[in-house]
Amino acid sequence: YPGDEIRHIDWRAYGKTGKYYVKEFEEETNLRSYLLLDCSGSMAYSQSSLSKFTYARCLIAAFVYLLHKQRDAAGLIGLDDKIVLRREPSATATVFEQLMEDLEGLAPGGETSLASVLNGLLPTFKRRSRIVLLSDCFDSLPELCSQLQQLRHQRHEVLLLQIIAPEEEEFPFSKPTRFQSLELTSDRKLVDPLQLRQHYLREFQNFVDELARFCRNNDITYARFKTDEPFVGAMQAFLAEYNRR
Repeated sequence: YPGDEIRHIDWRAYGKTGKYYVKEFEEETNLRSYLLLDCSGSMAYSQSSLSKFTYARCLIAAFVYLLHKQRDAAGLIGLDDKIVLRREPSATATVFEQLMEDLEGLAPGGETSLASVLNGLLPTFKRRSRIVLLSDCFDSLPELCSQLQQLRHQRHEVLLLQIIAPEEEEFPFSKPTRFQSLELTSDRKLVDPLQLRQHYLREFQNFVDELARFCRNNDITYARFKTDEPFVGAMQAFLAEYNRR
């Protein structure tokens, strides 16, 4: 095709058929996977279910297990407003145990700055890769979307798994409640939930709808997981949908 480089021509196939074929590289079909785990304080939230952080770790463990079984390279990056852990993708026999040990050593804390960390990570992904981000996405949405878009422009496959607690989606509070930030310890607010409920629910729905719409328009695989749903069934449903793409 016009624009294909000559060095990519499969000359062996040309010798057999007399037709030009461009080589399909292993990196196009066997992508290295980077699993990015949001380790910011908001991921520690739990009330009626597992914390978002624990739920995300369970999903990552399932991903690593499946990739390991397929002998695909898997790596792990923990981030909040900086990189707290980076393990490069590997397909060695010991990678599953190593990544499980890495996951055990991570804990949520610190502030969120997903967009700036992704911006710093962008030039370090030298080869086309599969980037799987597990986060509640409680960050500046325009800035986060801009960085995800940059990943797509560099031809990476991007999966965004948004982890949400049921209370964040349903806002079931009825009595005056003191809310405290999990990232800024001095940020406390005493509010009447009944006055805020409709506005909060509307804003939250707009937030997740906008994120899902952005992903759909930019060919990013998006799924939302609630921490009160059994993660095994949720993961199976996600993979079934993903494999239909």
